[in-house]
Amino acid sequence: MVPINRNLLAIIFAGILIGLRPNHVLGQNCGCAADLCCSKYGYCGTGNDYCGEGCKEGPCNTAPSTNDVSVADIVTPEFFNSIIDQADSSCAGKSFYSRSVFLDALNSYPQFGRVGTSDDSKREIAAFFAHVTHETGFFCHIEEIDGASKDYCDENNTEYPCVAGKGYYGRGPIQLSWNFNYGPAGNSIGFDGLNAPETVATDALVSFKSALWYWMNGVHSIITSGQGFGPTIRAINGDRECDGKDSGAVQARVQYYTNYCNQLGVALGDNLTC
Repeated sequence: MVPINRNLLAIIFAGILIGLRPNHVLGQNCGCAADLCCSKYGYCGTGNDYCGEGCKEGPCNTAPSTNDVSVADIVTPEFFNSIIDQADSSCAGKSFYSRSVFLDALNSYPQFGRVGTSDDSKREIAAFFAHVTHETGFFCHIEEIDGASKDYCDENNTEYPCVAGKGYYGRGPIQLSWNFNYGPAGNSIGFDGLNAPETVATDALVSFKSALWYWMNGVHSIITSGQGFGPTIRAINGDRECDGKDSGAVQARVQYYTNYCNQLGVALGDNLTC
């Protein structure tokens, strides 16, 4: 038998691999083929993971139609102030967070609080502010307490690699954490999430947008599909709180949600805990 030249063998093998290549590849600035969707994470492909929520380009699934609810009419100054007024005057967030900036950030996320019935809208708003209240201590904290001492770098994530000297600990209303969240959040919002994660703690508009970005990409569809408040806890901090890991934190979130639903005059729904 005549031996096969090694270079020729390598070319043949590479050809086989190309022929077996799956139908999803990394999109360069969402430069996908016309028949592929660019997912919220920048990959090209088909199916709900690519064409569903957060899809940037291509034949994206049609987003749910919005209702005629005005979020500003629900998140009134009285509602917002009833939360932030409970923060001590010395809190950094007291002069950082505001209803007006929240509403400005909301312009980039028109489906927030506007999918389903008016009661569905109120439940989503109650759920969002319940988590924000818990994460920030009534809008007291801009950054996670002792966050700088914690390691939130996933070194295995090569798409959004950590930058030396930068900390990806919790910041903002929903305490954005980890390099694999800061990277895509920055790309979507328009700031350098990997090189300047601190922007979430210095720019109030970016801060609120980071919370809404996380919500709309990972939580919105859970609450609007009627799964209940409990699964939203799992989506935000389930690995640390759900399944009996921190029942106190879970109950605190549920209590805030209950309070806000009562304020807005809407039923709580099912599945309150995780």
